[in-house]
Amino acid sequence: MNKKITGSEANELNKKFENSSTEEILEWAWKGFGNRAAIGTSFQGAGLVMMDLAKKQGLSLPVFTLDTGLLFPETLELKKRLEDFFKIKIEGLEPELTVDQQALEHGPELWKSKPDDCCWMRKVVPLQKKLATLDVWVTGLRREQSETRQQIEILEIYEFDPVLNRDILKLNPMANWKREAVWEYLKKNKIPYNPLHDRGYRSIGCVPCTKPVGEGENERAGRWTGFQKTECGIHTFLEKKK
Repeated sequence: MNKKITGSEANELNKKFENSSTEEILEWAWKGFGNRAAIGTSFQGAGLVMMDLAKKQGLSLPVFTLDTGLLFPETLELKKRLEDFFKIKIEGLEPELTVDQQALEHGPELWKSKPDDCCWMRKVVPLQKKLATLDVWVTGLRREQSETRQQIEILEIYEFDPVLNRDILKLNPMANWKREAVWEYLKKNKIPYNPLHDRGYRSIGCVPCTKPVGEGENERAGRWTGFQKTECGIHTFLEKKK
């Protein structure tokens, strides 16, 4: 990391960021860390907004996504459309095992019996490898999305490698955006988005673990239906520093 940020410094930055625009927060990341800061996205609305804001500001923040091998065809097609729209290359992070190899080693349709194990292998492990090359992980998390995300801060520090005394900064520039504002921006700027959103899917992940959301349910209610599970693990596997 170019400069290790202390907890007190993060607190001061958070006070500032609560009254800053998303553009200003992204610019802070780019100016301070360059391509050691990157946007991680699953192509939900907030991630698309950030990609557009960065592009319009001339901030060449790298973009990556988790390609689990279980994504909807619409999601894979969207990746290509976004690369054409923004004229960028989006890095796809793939698991060590293909879906078929996972079935042979751990049993078929692991997401039905051990969804946490499936998410760990197909999402968390590839992300860990990517974060080892970064100082700042930029996400599209929003407080409004679910109860588990209501307390997120715009800038958070996580312990990444205690042996090397290495932290990772997690930046959530869209934390205080409302869903309506996200979609107003997307449509106003004619940004390609996943057509599944028009069919009742509000949060889109892997095919076996994603369902449309009912009226009045939170955005992530359609994920892992039937399990006491609200997160895949990529936002919970690290220890947040106070």
